[in-house]
Amino acid sequence: MTLYPQLIIDALKTVRYPGTGKNIVEMGMVEDDLRIAGLHVSFSLIFDKPTNPFLKSLVKASEAAIHAFVSKDVEVEIKTKTATPAAVPEGSPSGQADPPYAHLGNIIAVSSGKGGVGKSTVAANLAIALARLGHRVGLLDCDIFGPSMPKMFHVEDARPYSEEVDGKAMIVPIEQYGVKMLSIGFFVDPDTPTLWRGGMASNALKQLIGEAAWGDLDYFILDTPPGTSDIHLTLVQTLPITGAVIVSTPQQVALADARKGINMYTNEKVNVPILGLVENMSWFTPAELPENRYYIFGREGVKQLAEEMNIPLLAQIPLVQSVCESGDAGEPAALHPDTPTGNAFLQLAARVVTQTDKRNAELAKTEIVATH
Repeated sequence: MTLYPQLIIDALKTVRYPGTGKNIVEMGMVEDDLRIAGLHVSFSLIFDKPTNPFLKSLVKASEAAIHAFVSKDVEVEIKTKTATPAAVPEGSPSGQADPPYAHLGNIIAVSSGKGGVGKSTVAANLAIALARLGHRVGLLDCDIFGPSMPKMFHVEDARPYSEEVDGKAMIVPIEQYGVKMLSIGFFVDPDTPTLWRGGMASNALKQLIGEAAWGDLDYFILDTPPGTSDIHLTLVQTLPITGAVIVSTPQQVALADARKGINMYTNEKVNVPILGLVENMSWFTPAELPENRYYIFGREGVKQLAEEMNIPLLAQIPLVQSVCESGDAGEPAALHPDTPTGNAFLQLAARVVTQTDKRNAELAKTEIVATH
């Protein structure tokens, strides 16, 4: 196979910068240093700043485009450069002020239509698995009334402190397992129920989002409360959520609620893309019989729902005793990728990255929902 520059450029024209609707070639982001040696291709991408939230995803999307439209055998080497203000390409996002919360990168809401399906377990393990894949990850426990992340991360006794950033007091997230994390659980008595009206809960959540020193992230994971509530409304009115991951167990009653969760995000007023579904507790495997599968909640219900609604099935997570035990002990399964469940969460993270990159390449950036 013979490679030539236009072949590579045409492939890169399929890669779109999120939110602009323009491809990276017409935006002038492809540097004029394309080199071809046999099946080896090298070039540079120009970004406005080294902390651009889409840098990693656009590099990966560019490589994937060349493999998809040219050949899987092409060896791709992509360098990144930061443009000086004078050299910023016309139409590039660099000449514009950063939108609010651009530093949070891809904002992923992990949701479920009902409680008890293991949504928080999935959110915690997804965050850790993304960090193990080399991404900068933040995790916000949005369940104001039933926070569980401090226990799952084995940091129940941690107390976040504040530090001054640009003249403003900011909350410093707790770091554990490579993830920056905040939860209302750090600020309330764990043995006392949180008796707050909706407005108080929403204000507390906004403070954890906007008055925290998250730094520059690649992924910001939201562990949302079960069902649909004021908290969900606050989130879509505060953050441009990149996409949602819906968690459900295979049984019909859970699937009915999962549909509601999907409809909540895809409602034309909210318009948050669904990255995919996660089937949790897909089957039970006893420790003493690791090859056996018992479908105690029904079989492949979420898989069938995904096919019906044309939504990707991101993972099927087995129910094994160690998942519950590791969560209770503050050592989530994703810390042990050599186990079947740990490996399943690592694969989930990889698929979330793939679907997020695909979403960013094909769709405009999500708009914050108007409050009126």
